[in-house]
Amino acid sequence: MSRPLTPLALTVLRMLCDQPMHPYEMQQRIRDHCYDLAVKITHGALYHSVERLAATGLIEPVETSREGRRPERTVYAVTDAGRDAAHLRLADLLGRPAEEYPLYGTALAFVNLLPEQEAARELHRRALALEARLAGQLTAWESLRERGIERYKLLDLELAIAQVRTELEFTQGLGADLRTGRLTWKDDEDMTSCRSYPEETP
Repeated sequence: MSRPLTPLALTVLRMLCDQPMHPYEMQQRIRDHCYDLAVKITHGALYHSVERLAATGLIEPVETSREGRRPERTVYAVTDAGRDAAHLRLADLLGRPAEEYPLYGTALAFVNLLPEQEAARELHRRALALEARLAGQLTAWESLRERGIERYKLLDLELAIAQVRTELEFTQGLGADLRTGRLTWKDDEDMTSCRSYPEETP
């Protein structure tokens, strides 16, 4: 493939490295193994990714079957080229930090556009949402472990939990600093506000 494998394409190849399957079965496995916590997956995108991988020779159809009045289901298997592509892409993702631009970082870069009290309120709102997300992730991790899923299959979830914990701690501390006055931008002469308007000239 001329372009790097997308996370969804890598997900498909990873599943097919275990065994051949059709896209509907892939959807079930994604839910069962919570791959959708690590990769953004939609029904249409999954089928499009399968078609694209087949068109580029990284997977191939091996069987087509029909059950009753249901549409035909094509079973796909990974090719040697697909295994090699997945191996190379995974090694690159694992070993090379990508330059990412999280939206939270963007918001923090321009936080002084908001009044301090409003910023503190929004940070508190974010902290509550992060607490709920963290609780959900911990519940999912514990459930999967109780089902006997090996830890190495849950490392992406462990990373997500660690990241949310870190962001939650940072957000709570930042909000506390604003509320107590340890952080302020009231005296920033260069501050611009989205509520300010240019002065009228006669």
